[in-house]
Amino acid sequence: MFDVEWVGSIAGVLTTGAFFPQVVKTVRSRSTDDLSWSWALMTLAGVALWLAYGVFIGSMPLVASNTVTFSCVAVIVWVKLCNRMKK
Repeated sequence: MFDVEWVGSIAGVLTTGAFFPQVVKTVRSRSTDDLSWSWALMTLAGVALWLAYGVFIGSMPLVASNTVTFSCVAVIVWVKLCNRMKK
């Protein structure tokens, strides 16, 4: 029988995994000039809301993938903040 949660799980792995190369590049290079504040903050807020939604409906794929994605975007925002304070 088909379990729709597998679709969410695969989607979560793919979309969350897409953030890893950017996080690694950002941490290694410490360069965030090409990343806009509006993108970073809107993505962080949107992922936080998806995470809350996942908690409300009890969807583990949404909760797990958005917890990891939130962490990835938070690292990028942190590096961007640190760069801003240095200037």
